[in-house]
Amino acid sequence: MATALTLPVTDFKLSGAQWRVLSLLVVSVFINYVDRGSLSIAAPLLKDELGLSPAELGLLLSAFFWMYAPFQIVSGWLVDRFEVTWVLAGGFFLWSVATAATGLVHGFAALFVLRLILGIGESVAYPSYSKILARDFAEHHRGLANALIDAGCRCGPGLGTLLGGVLMARFGWRPFFVVLGLMSLFWLLPWSRWKPEGRTSDLTTSDQAPSVVEILRERSAWGTIAGLFCANYFWYFLLTWLPFYLMRERHFSMESMATLGAIAYLTIAVSTSLCGCAADRWIRSGASPTCVRKTFAGSGLAFSTLILPVAVIADPTISVLLLFFVCACYGIFSCSHWAITQTLAGPLAAGKWTGIQNGVGNLAGVVAPALTGVVVQRTGHFFWAFVVSAAVVLTGSMMFVFLVGAVEPVKWRARGHATRHTQTSSCAICPSDEGTPCR
Repeated sequence: MATALTLPVTDFKLSGAQWRVLSLLVVSVFINYVDRGSLSIAAPLLKDELGLSPAELGLLLSAFFWMYAPFQIVSGWLVDRFEVTWVLAGGFFLWSVATAATGLVHGFAALFVLRLILGIGESVAYPSYSKILARDFAEHHRGLANALIDAGCRCGPGLGTLLGGVLMARFGWRPFFVVLGLMSLFWLLPWSRWKPEGRTSDLTTSDQAPSVVEILRERSAWGTIAGLFCANYFWYFLLTWLPFYLMRERHFSMESMATLGAIAYLTIAVSTSLCGCAADRWIRSGASPTCVRKTFAGSGLAFSTLILPVAVIADPTISVLLLFFVCACYGIFSCSHWAITQTLAGPLAAGKWTGIQNGVGNLAGVVAPALTGVVVQRTGHFFWAFVVSAAVVLTGSMMFVFLVGAVEPVKWRARGHATRHTQTSSCAICPSDEGTPCR
């Protein structure tokens, strides 16, 4: 029987068991994003074969978020109430089966239901990741751990688009979904062997864990929720409109657009991985988590506002290079925002807090594409869409720096009372009662 993996502060390296768990989490989020994005790749083939109208196709593409966002709260409750590793396995099984079944059904209604089921299954992922990292990984390891998970989710759309397009063109969309879903199920085999097992004393009842209302009484909860929504707005703006922008306003070919898009995703993945290592090293050297995590999250989003000059610079080469730099800046943010939540919530509330935060944050996946479309239609170009994106991402930076308090565990008490340990620091972004300089 495996035991909990938490290491004392003096242990600077991840153990072999932790590396195995982390590797499986990265693979799971990669599969997660390939599964959810495959329908977009297959959309032209689906439309022709099933005779779907543009409105029906739009409903299919949005159906995932109908269940994914609200079920974050349900999944957060589940991972705080039951053993998280089994909840994650159950969700993974459900979304893999839904992916495989997509290749077998005929008709709009069946596909729509399967997309709803996919959203329910995938909703367990991020609450489970936060619960596992908060419980089984030390503070000075969470930067790298979250960064690698984030890198997996950035690589999923890039590789999924490239490989999915080639394989569907050669074998058809139905075999692709069936094989993808069934092959994904093999992930459950190593997970059943290497998953971390929480101690009996770690398993909390619903009476012991804080409620959603208690979490929302924390100012920092609102900071992380609003901050993630703003950051996700920026991400979904790039994810949904960048290809169109590169082709229509910058006049790149389809092949060039695909290559540039893949490089942009890869840039975020590399940046977040390197910055995760740097953040953990900074904490191990003695700096406070408040100073480190808020510096990375706040500065990463602040520098992402350089997306605005991308739309202004006339030279397409310089514009694209600046775009890659902006993606690297977004990676600086990506390595730390979930680490902030995991430290604040602690193992007791990490599932619920992450569920609320990710549920609201993913509403940006509805707002950003739609609002961008309206702005582009009314103005006839992308400049003001870039302005809105830059303003939103700057707001997100301020949320993490000023609205989120000290990054230290909330001490949850019965009936919604919460206090926290004092973080000693005089750093500009480290609130403190004692004024001891941040190291």
